[in-house]
Amino acid sequence: MPMAFHVYIMASRRNGTLYIGHTDDLARRVFEHQSRERGFTAKYGCTMLVWCELHETRESAQIRERQMKEWRRVWKLRLIEESNPDWRDLAQDFLG
Repeated sequence: MPMAFHVYIMASRRNGTLYIGHTDDLARRVFEHQSRERGFTAKYGCTMLVWCELHETRESAQIRERQMKEWRRVWKLRLIEESNPDWRDLAQDFLG
């Protein structure tokens, strides 16, 4: 099975603090964020997976993550609103 990579956005709440990351194991990474053990997401309560995008290579995921981290906040909010207007926590889709 080919490896899959995701770029994702975690949020503290609707229109709250946002965290952008990439991973090769979305379920594990979301679980780590929701465990609130350490780091930015623990400090700011970013436990909701509100957006994600699949990439075939680590390089393309890293490039997209870097691009998005440079975006204005309004662009990030628009991206979330376009695919997840209710700001539903998408974690269950990946955690089972």
